[in-house]
Amino acid sequence: MMLLWRRSLAARFLTLVLFALALSQAITFLISWDERGQALHSAAKGEFVSRTSSLALLLETTPSSLRPDILDVSGTAYTRFWTSRDGPSDPLAWQKEAFAQLSKPLPGIAAKYAAAMNGQASTGVDKADPSVPPRMLDVSTHGVGPFTRQAKFLYMDAAPNGMGLSVRLDDGTWLNAAYAKAIPNAFWTSQSAMSLGLTALILSAIAIFGAQAIARPLRRLANAAELFGRGETVPRLPESGPDDIRLTAEAFNRMQERLQRFVEDRTRMLAAISHDLRTPLTSLRLRAEFVQDHELQEKMLKTIAEIQSMTEAALAYAREDATAEETRTVDLSALVGSLCDDLAELGQNITVSEGPKVSYRCRPDSLRRAIRNLVENAVRYGERANVSVVRRPDSLDIVVEDAGPGIPTAEMEQVFAPFFRLEQSRNRETGGVGLGLSIARAIARHHGGDIVLENRDRGLRAIIRLPLIDMAKQIAPTAAPEAPEPSGLRSLPV
Repeated sequence: MMLLWRRSLAARFLTLVLFALALSQAITFLISWDERGQALHSAAKGEFVSRTSSLALLLETTPSSLRPDILDVSGTAYTRFWTSRDGPSDPLAWQKEAFAQLSKPLPGIAAKYAAAMNGQASTGVDKADPSVPPRMLDVSTHGVGPFTRQAKFLYMDAAPNGMGLSVRLDDGTWLNAAYAKAIPNAFWTSQSAMSLGLTALILSAIAIFGAQAIARPLRRLANAAELFGRGETVPRLPESGPDDIRLTAEAFNRMQERLQRFVEDRTRMLAAISHDLRTPLTSLRLRAEFVQDHELQEKMLKTIAEIQSMTEAALAYAREDATAEETRTVDLSALVGSLCDDLAELGQNITVSEGPKVSYRCRPDSLRRAIRNLVENAVRYGERANVSVVRRPDSLDIVVEDAGPGIPTAEMEQVFAPFFRLEQSRNRETGGVGLGLSIARAIARHHGGDIVLENRDRGLRAIIRLPLIDMAKQIAPTAAPEAPEPSGLRSLPV
């Protein structure tokens, strides 16, 4: 649950909505709970008094011989009626008689209803405490109820919602009525549960729809940022929706355009430098040809060649940042294997450990160049190279191991700096110009990964660590047709 809370906006939104619903319903129930109980009690009391009053009028207009039958058929699941010579002069004795009457089964009830009907009043009596005396009120003197005759109302606090009423008839006898019913007033009932469940279901559907509407453009933005960071060509995001989302999309589009302009400007500048440097280098080479001292001439030509080589390497390194190679899905193990086979055919000491078949979206030519740089470094400085592809829970590792002296720990990071060489002779036969690792790391980082160096017991382990990606998410977001790119600007990976 906590994992879903941390990772899902819809889960957070839904949880907060349901929490707000539960809190509001609880407050509402607490406020209305007592009012509901009072309303139910008042309604039950009004019905009980009205029924007793009507029965008193009926008994006075019918022969005395019919009274027992009328009283029997007038009883209900919660009410019993009987007559007595005297009124309730002793409230506790009257209450005892009332409990006895309520416990009697109703006569003449069909068998299939008898258990249900006869058990309800007696259930209320079973829960009663006979030692609690009733509170008696003279109804006729207080003007309570529809009585103009002498009547007494009793609150039987001993029974749940218990009430009693005694009315004096014209012939001097008293009509007695007793009521006992446990009125359900629970905080949690089936009706409240159904109401809350239905409300929660409707709010959940609305919350999920709203959260998805918010999360969809955020996921599109995150996908576009990931693609852009990996050097993919990313169309403009749709600049629509609420202001917060629209402004975020506009900011991303502006950032992308500025970075693309920067890359294009730098590429043009590098092309101009490359062109302009060729002229003075060619002029120096021609002048060196006229030098009479052959030893001096050889040194000058060698220096010029080194300058030219370093210039071309530097331009190649800078151009790697602005490569326009399209990304595509390849078998990474096959790519590594074919590269190592090609180098082995050239006589280099290389072995390849078979790994799992892994489809990966990348710029294959650039990645081959990075792997080649690491492999050639391993062969040059470590006698041999053992290459493997390892799949880890969160990454794909291309591992290159050698049997050389390794690299001092203090210089592990410094070796990635452009033109830095552990071998200080500047001899092209014993080392390059110091850009191999720099170019390889630039390529790895353009794919969203990095290069890690580790010293072993004997040798060095260089790892190109590429992030595992969800191939389904590597589809560029739909371009917004209403917002075309500025003229003269094309998408370049960074």
